[in-house]
Amino acid sequence: MTAPRRSRSRARLQIILMALWHRLWTLGRRKRVAQPRRILIANDLLLGDTLMLTPLLAGLRQAYADAQIVLTVSKASLPLYASHPYGVQAVPFSLRDAGSLATLRALGGFDLAFVPGDNRQSWLAMAAGARWIVAHAGDLPAWKNRMVDEALPYPDQPAFWGDMTAALAGVAEPAAYQAADWPAGPARPLDLPAGPLAVLHVGASSVLKLWEPQRWRDLAAVLTERGLTVLWSGGPGEQAIVADIDASQSYRSLAGQLDLAQLHALLARASLLVSPDTSVAHLGRIAGTPTVTLFGPGSPLVSGAGRFWRDSAWQSVAIDPFPCRDQTILFRRNIPWVRRCGRGAGSGPNQCATPRCMQSIGLAMVLGAVDQVMAATRPGCHPGAGC
Repeated sequence: MTAPRRSRSRARLQIILMALWHRLWTLGRRKRVAQPRRILIANDLLLGDTLMLTPLLAGLRQAYADAQIVLTVSKASLPLYASHPYGVQAVPFSLRDAGSLATLRALGGFDLAFVPGDNRQSWLAMAAGARWIVAHAGDLPAWKNRMVDEALPYPDQPAFWGDMTAALAGVAEPAAYQAADWPAGPARPLDLPAGPLAVLHVGASSVLKLWEPQRWRDLAAVLTERGLTVLWSGGPGEQAIVADIDASQSYRSLAGQLDLAQLHALLARASLLVSPDTSVAHLGRIAGTPTVTLFGPGSPLVSGAGRFWRDSAWQSVAIDPFPCRDQTILFRRNIPWVRRCGRGAGSGPNQCATPRCMQSIGLAMVLGAVDQVMAATRPGCHPGAGC
């Protein structure tokens, strides 16, 4: 067993033992506090799903104006929360970091904890001293749910994932998001051209979410004709995707060059973002950037705007319904109204050889969505600038 695996195994064992001890110590005395002073969101989701928890942050702040709210995040995500949106304190947590559990416990215990997505984090909440734990019901396997005090069902009607998490807090509809709710934090300077910028983020977590290179080239050409300066964007290791799209380097590429704080600052400056359904698309909504998101395997409903981002300049582009976007599993729960695809790339029986869902998205569809989000703000005026 390698050192990182040993470290994670020790951390899991420590969490289990602490959770069992705290559960035993509070046996018969567990109850929900009406006005909690300290609230924990025990989160171990990927960045995109974490950003979609923003309605939960807003709902908790709306319901508990004076409470300390702590959100566990990955160390890499921490700079995005430096400005303390909704007064939330982000705390890095990782099974690879032996001290992160001690840091969480040092905050003094929590009156109330919420577990979005994977209920195994209820064990972390219990180990951190939570007195009452709320989560969605039905996670598998069943042991994940054993530390949950209050299990709420997923809705039986279609809904945005972020709105579903806000319902955990008992807030059906937090106030609509405004870019001022989440100002960009400190970031290393960026040397950006003057004038309106169009950020085209071409990378994604799966090759099945990638749009065809020629369509990116065509989109860049049209946006340039409209007076926008095009910048390619991609995450670490995605420079080759940009090179495949723009071998002649007709447009400047920032792929692999920005940390998350810089990316937030870039999007806060941009007049347009076009991206596949990935974490950067969610960050665009956080930054208040007019955003067009291309949906292939993912659900444009579950990962869409919902009620919370109802006032934001955001448009999804998808062929919906699409025949093979037919899976009904979300965080290991079978939800009949969910329509998404979690298949991997390949030629096996449970894999996808060709991303037909992305290939079906034409340039005209994307340009139509661009027209809609750009029309939502005055020309040359970023929606976060108070225009």
